[in-house]
Amino acid sequence: MMSTIIITVDLGHFKAYRVTMHPVGSPTIELIENYDSIEGHGKLSDKVSDTAGRFVGGGGKGEVAKGYGEPHHLESETRKRLVKMIATDINTLIKKEACENWHLAATEKINKEIITKLEPKVKSRLDKSVPADLTKIHKSEILRYFR
Repeated sequence: MMSTIIITVDLGHFKAYRVTMHPVGSPTIELIENYDSIEGHGKLSDKVSDTAGRFVGGGGKGEVAKGYGEPHHLESETRKRLVKMIATDINTLIKKEACENWHLAATEKINKEIITKLEPKVKSRLDKSVPADLTKIHKSEILRYFR
């Protein structure tokens, strides 16, 4: 019996499945890791803005433009941190599972970034990468993306 790991991720979800191929019959798909990143959900403005961060007044006659400075790079930094965390989690999982090969499905925006941050030994065992968000599909549908 040979098993393969399939990992599906986006910035808010991480799911890992063990797919065991049986000599006779269909493969078994078992969810082995699943977490949601609170940081990856929602809009950045909902997380960092308060009333002081809102633009009040237009600076017209009798009005004062109040700019409190918005963290322009925060969204980019958050994304980079989440991608690094995902790559670290993949490195840990693939080494722990000691599988011969594994597959990755990550949203198009982060797929290549995750792969570049993987350890060489883990990256060398990556068999197939699909630039798609498969975090919300049922596990019975996942295999068809990796055939």
